[in-house]
Amino acid sequence: MTEQPYQQVSILLVEDDDIDAMSIERSIKKMRLANPLVRVIDGVEALAVLHNDSIPKPRIVLLDLNMPRMGGLEFLEAIRNDEKLNDTVVFVLTTSQSEEEIYEAYKKNIADYIIKSSLSQDFNQVLKFLDHYWQLVVLPS
Repeated sequence: MTEQPYQQVSILLVEDDDIDAMSIERSIKKMRLANPLVRVIDGVEALAVLHNDSIPKPRIVLLDLNMPRMGGLEFLEAIRNDEKLNDTVVFVLTTSQSEEEIYEAYKKNIADYIIKSSLSQDFNQVLKFLDHYWQLVVLPS
């Protein structure tokens, strides 16, 4: 069995809350992850960044749902209907515990739905999980 080479995975953080974004950035530094991180504050900016290829593949998206201009579910709808972006791996990272939003997000083929309140502002658990994830799976490039 041949071992898959380690892939450098870029992270697009779609998060309008500055405190959550800083906590994620702090956790990345604390864990010494070398993954490139780009933060945008809503779905409109996320689409623009993905369309201009300023984030190299392979990449994952950490997506908040409740944001101004274009929320997370609208963003998911847009990328799933876009031939160029429909293979994007998305993890929802949100405060919403709404069964309807959870259901709608999974219908749009997300990789996982993580509720922020279960993390107590400690994003180390999520980043450890993601680090293991991208070391074990092969992402589209």
